[in-house]
Amino acid sequence: MDSTFVDDIGVHAACDPLAPALVTPGGVVSYGELFDRSDRLARALVRRGVGPEAVCAVAVERGVQAVVAMAAVARAGGAFLTLDVDLPGPRLAAMVESAGATFLVTDSALEERLALPVEGPAVLIDRLDPAAGEPDAPLPPVEPRTLAYVSHTSGSTGTPNAVLIEHGGLSSYLRFVARDYGLGPRTIAVQLAPLGYDASIRDTFAPLAAGGRLVLVERSALLRAEEFLATIRTFRVNTVLSATPSFLTFLTQHEGSADRLRGVKLVVSSGESLRPFLTAGGRRAFTGRLVNQYGPTECTMTSTRYDVPADPETAADPVGTPIDGVTAQLLDTGLRPVPDGEAGELHIGGVGVARGYAGRPGHTADRFRPDPAGPPGARMYRTGDLARRRPDGTLEYLGRSDRQIKIRGYRVDPAEIEGALLTHPAVTGAVVTADTDGRGRVFLVAHVTGRLAEVADTVLRAHLAESLPHYMMPRRFDRIERVPTTGTGKADRAALGPRAATGVTGVTATTAADGAR
Repeated sequence: MDSTFVDDIGVHAACDPLAPALVTPGGVVSYGELFDRSDRLARALVRRGVGPEAVCAVAVERGVQAVVAMAAVARAGGAFLTLDVDLPGPRLAAMVESAGATFLVTDSALEERLALPVEGPAVLIDRLDPAAGEPDAPLPPVEPRTLAYVSHTSGSTGTPNAVLIEHGGLSSYLRFVARDYGLGPRTIAVQLAPLGYDASIRDTFAPLAAGGRLVLVERSALLRAEEFLATIRTFRVNTVLSATPSFLTFLTQHEGSADRLRGVKLVVSSGESLRPFLTAGGRRAFTGRLVNQYGPTECTMTSTRYDVPADPETAADPVGTPIDGVTAQLLDTGLRPVPDGEAGELHIGGVGVARGYAGRPGHTADRFRPDPAGPPGARMYRTGDLARRRPDGTLEYLGRSDRQIKIRGYRVDPAEIEGALLTHPAVTGAVVTADTDGRGRVFLVAHVTGRLAEVADTVLRAHLAESLPHYMMPRRFDRIERVPTTGTGKADRAALGPRAATGVTGVTATTAADGAR
């Protein structure tokens, strides 16, 4: 049996139980208390049937309880499915069902409000007596091939794809982050990524596995530049592990941000291209280390990383070299390696490759292929991203080869939004494309047909919000008389792409305010 990241937290708890682990505006939770609370909850879960391969949904507000719950599920041998409880109810239900969750950790209020379709028992953390020791339920062994967590990507069928990540990949990755980024007892990191987004796992557990401090504050405060900067100063944060380039752009445009960020020694960015941020001169705002990470959800968050120099190049989008235990192959359509300098589709292999998609064997077989460069039985993930390799081994990201779009760090399939639009009674046709504004930020445009003269954008947005999260909201709705088609009858997306919609007969564009999402 190999040790897990929770065991790493346990080592710190044993060596220095009073050391601060979680820091909140209301107080501090020590490593000893964090591990004890996680252990008690883990044994409560085991007594209720949680064990290896069991998926346990975690539906609690972000904060100490969420950290305890995720660690407890992992310690019990189960796989956690962390949910953002602010998402629409139908979306949460779809995530629970697609992941095959059979257990639930939540609290009394959220259990009633969310009414999640979980067949197994719910453990209500607000009704567990923290002073009472749970009867000694033995904890099961956790092997590298044991399921660790489930995360979701957008799905073209209208149902989010549940990605299955194993403990071997997760623990290897978290230990790499701690080692490569120099995390340790002096690390003070802020949890920035929203729960339910796999980057929140890195945010949460990489600092804790390294013996550092994790700062937990309300996410709403982190999304306002002044309050974020105040949090950095108040808690002496020196590490940010999950910032999208869009967020960094927003932050560095705030007056005086560069001076107030001087104590931050490490910023890790991922989720979308860093190039617009660097082109706008954003690198000057950070005197410390800035790392550009690349990697799909299907490969345990990160596959490559690139240290951005103080004077960065802006004519290309370098994403660096593979992290420890990971391989990156550039292949043509016949799965043959392409020469250095030529474009190929990026295929990721090694320890971080997911098991596949829950309940979707066909889709798993299509995206996860046998890895000819790996050991017998190894697989590689076909990312759909194009890249080229420089002579020094650095990978240069060139864009998507399919229709999926990166929006503020989230991978979105336009077909899912199109399907939701078509459920509105006034919409008869829908095509979703991406555009880029003057600051290099990617946003969605919905091109719709139907009886829409009296249907305002706010009505369409409210309809989408019933089933989709905020990052899948189009910024602009273009009303068109018909959807243009190619000679084969398919929607002609090129005719509706960036800046192209004005060439389509009968287009009327309406634009939402930048802040509406």
